[in-house]
Amino acid sequence: MSLELVTIGETMLRLTAPPGFGLENAPHFLVHTAGAESNVAVMLSRFGHRTGWVSKLVNDALGRRIAHDIRAHGVDTSRVVWVPAGKTGSYYLELPLKPRTGRVIYDRSGSAASQLGVEDVDWEYVESARAIHLTGITPALSPNCQAVVAEALARARRRGALISFDVNYRSRLWPSERAAHTISELLAAGLSVLFCTADDASTLFGVAGPAAQAASRLKHLFPCDVAVVTSGDRCAAVTSEKSFEAEGYPIEALDRVGSGDAFAAGFLHGYLQGDVGAGLQYGMALAALKHTFFGDVPWIGPVEAQALISGDRSAWR
Repeated sequence: MSLELVTIGETMLRLTAPPGFGLENAPHFLVHTAGAESNVAVMLSRFGHRTGWVSKLVNDALGRRIAHDIRAHGVDTSRVVWVPAGKTGSYYLELPLKPRTGRVIYDRSGSAASQLGVEDVDWEYVESARAIHLTGITPALSPNCQAVVAEALARARRRGALISFDVNYRSRLWPSERAAHTISELLAAGLSVLFCTADDASTLFGVAGPAAQAASRLKHLFPCDVAVVTSGDRCAAVTSEKSFEAEGYPIEALDRVGSGDAFAAGFLHGYLQGDVGAGLQYGMALAALKHTFFGDVPWIGPVEAQALISGDRSAWR
């Protein structure tokens, strides 16, 4: 099978307290699959791209639930590594509702996915794709996961594949100093697309300023074709020739988790077609629409995204 994009990373089960409840008094939980890399694969698949996701799962009800949910969107999961026993990562989420800030409790340490090793991956499959998408979450999970990311990057560079990397800093997984050092080493040899939030750019790399300025500085720090920075309702992308900017949309936020992945998927949808400006427009549209869906994924396709960009509301009728 010829794939446009492959991702590698952990997907967990997300258990969310219903709106109006906290973790302490929730009568039940909403269950969704949640993984930065698989989120991007799912959304690109919904937009007509052929995508695959590689990870390690326990062959039990929870692992099969994750694989089924991802596969249901058209993502190829045939190279998932199955183990007979182990742990499926999960986390419990209390959504923020002003003045409450929300709450997250993780249970992912020692998960099957964190034990994925270089020897587990079908590299011929990964190398069959036009592009690979990775994040800064995976190398934080374990030394062997860091080795997997390093190997994936090295192989992609050797064959001239498009490399997409989202910094996606998680302070609960590793300290900022180690994250900055590791990510800098992984990206030192170059990549195609670098995604970073303004907050992560400041925390990890000491890069501050508006989105366009931060993107320009990141492009000088890391050898990439395009650096993309999101900052609230604004974003910017900087290439060697041009700088692009876009603004977001007014939203009523039900659930913001996954909006960064939605942005990345939207941008890649445009970028894979050779249009950086369109990538920003799709990125902001998908991120806005994601806020209106519970769970990590917006259940939309290109028609709805284009309708938001153009202002044509007929797609929702």
